[in-house]
Amino acid sequence: MSFFPAYFNLNYKKILLVGGGYIALEKLEKLVDFTKDITVISKEFSEDFSSFAKKYNIEMQKRPYVEGDIDGFDVVIVATDTATLHKAIFEESRSSRILVNSVDDTAYCDFIFPSYVKRGDLTISISTSGASPALAKRLRTYIAKLIPSSIENFLTEMKKLRKTMPKGKERMKFFEEKTDKFIAENFKQ
Repeated sequence: MSFFPAYFNLNYKKILLVGGGYIALEKLEKLVDFTKDITVISKEFSEDFSSFAKKYNIEMQKRPYVEGDIDGFDVVIVATDTATLHKAIFEESRSSRILVNSVDDTAYCDFIFPSYVKRGDLTISISTSGASPALAKRLRTYIAKLIPSSIENFLTEMKKLRKTMPKGKERMKFFEEKTDKFIAENFKQ
């Protein structure tokens, strides 16, 4: 079964990341693009992980995960090399509304991390539903090269215009024509 693509607002959501190594760092690097309300629990933290987390003032608790640590969190990401811990945390979450991602183990995931390109307000995500993260990463790199550097300015302008124009068919037509012009001028077809 495929995962449903959705974009969630992580404002006011508490995130727990379990793990402090390379894979956990990859997840943390993605999360800080969207929120800083993240707590990390790990027995050990790599030097790279610690350095990155400190840069963003991420709370780090150097200790093993214990049952009940997920209480009070909205989203939990388990990024360890201990499959039994992934399963235990996922099963613990079933009696709550906590969403869980177990890295590299879709059987214990409510959601997965897509590969994505982010340029200001533009976010393009790519997912293979866990079938081939390597392909998703390569497609991300390819797509990122196609996006013009002017996209952020264009989106800023569009956002401002949307606030000033009344809704309706004329507004829709205006924005479609403006977007078509931007694409024609900035994307090779």
